[in-house]
Amino acid sequence: MPGVPQLRMGEMRLTRGQGPGVGGQLDLLSVPAPHPKPLPVLDSRLRGTRFVAHRTRSVLNSPAQTGMDFWSLNPYVGCEFGCTYCYARFAHRYAVERAHDQGRLTDQEFADYRGAEGWEAFENRIFVKDELLAILEKDLKKVPLTETIVIGTATDPYQPAERIFRITRGVLERFAGCEGLSIGIITKSPLIARDADVLAEVSRRNDLEVYVSLITTDDYVIRALEARSPVPRARLRGLKRLTDAGIRAGLIVAPVLPGITDDRPHLEALFAAARDAGARFIHASPLRLYPGVRDRFLPVLAEHFPSLAERYRAAYARASHAPRAYARALTRRIQGLQRKYGFQVNNGMRDRYLTRSRIVQLDLKVPEVSRA
Repeated sequence: MPGVPQLRMGEMRLTRGQGPGVGGQLDLLSVPAPHPKPLPVLDSRLRGTRFVAHRTRSVLNSPAQTGMDFWSLNPYVGCEFGCTYCYARFAHRYAVERAHDQGRLTDQEFADYRGAEGWEAFENRIFVKDELLAILEKDLKKVPLTETIVIGTATDPYQPAERIFRITRGVLERFAGCEGLSIGIITKSPLIARDADVLAEVSRRNDLEVYVSLITTDDYVIRALEARSPVPRARLRGLKRLTDAGIRAGLIVAPVLPGITDDRPHLEALFAAARDAGARFIHASPLRLYPGVRDRFLPVLAEHFPSLAERYRAAYARASHAPRAYARALTRRIQGLQRKYGFQVNNGMRDRYLTRSRIVQLDLKVPEVSRA
């Protein structure tokens, strides 16, 4: 046809698998996706506990992330102490599910790292943040001077894994080079006394408080509900070593267990032992029974304290916190014992860090934290 350029017809054949320049399509879907590396096992015990490297982008959790009024840092996810009432099992479950979603755990490994009931692996599959110190350098820049960093809010920073990996000590050595920080540490372990030297260094230029966690001096209760935690005498010895070294340390009594450790004889014995160990303070609060904890705690309660099992189910049927009337009565009892044994009266867990943070802000009067 006039005005229409002449077309030259030919045959085109598409061959699967040919690359560019050969005339083939790019077969993108046949390229295998990169397979994430499996979780490295760092160490293991004869009884079956396994320590696994845990990679994370951040190690300091902000108040906005957690809903708490302080920053939190946990060197380990999971805890060998295995306290039946521990609320942190959800954090371990989240870490396991995330590793599975990322392809770092097979379906079979996922079942192993989670446990048949969903809570057992919290006690024997311990995630270790072995690259924590490098990440901490970046995260520290986010923390304002007026806010507090608490180590060990979810799992114990001095659990047996710390003897091997010494990550908590590394964190404290880094904090010893800072000035103007407000720092809290929570632990059940007398192993913290190993680090009395670096704790003293930290406290010279920062505000530091150590909270030794102990719910009772009754060995039977501890063995029943905290199967692998240090005995009360060992914790109290650790507390005394800290206070003798001039470190501000005291007790955190959480949880107080209704019908088990809330009576006057149990509390009197605990307050007297704390005073003898040089404790500077005591903070206490009643049990919170979160949904993820019930399946672990209530069967153990029924085994060792059968008369209380149904009463607990009824009391915590609608909420995870203790009934208000009970909580108010417990607060009055605790405050009365604080006065009797010479401790400062406080409002339990609500003001344990907030008050100290304000004191630091007023005393130091410096514009920003020195992290040199």
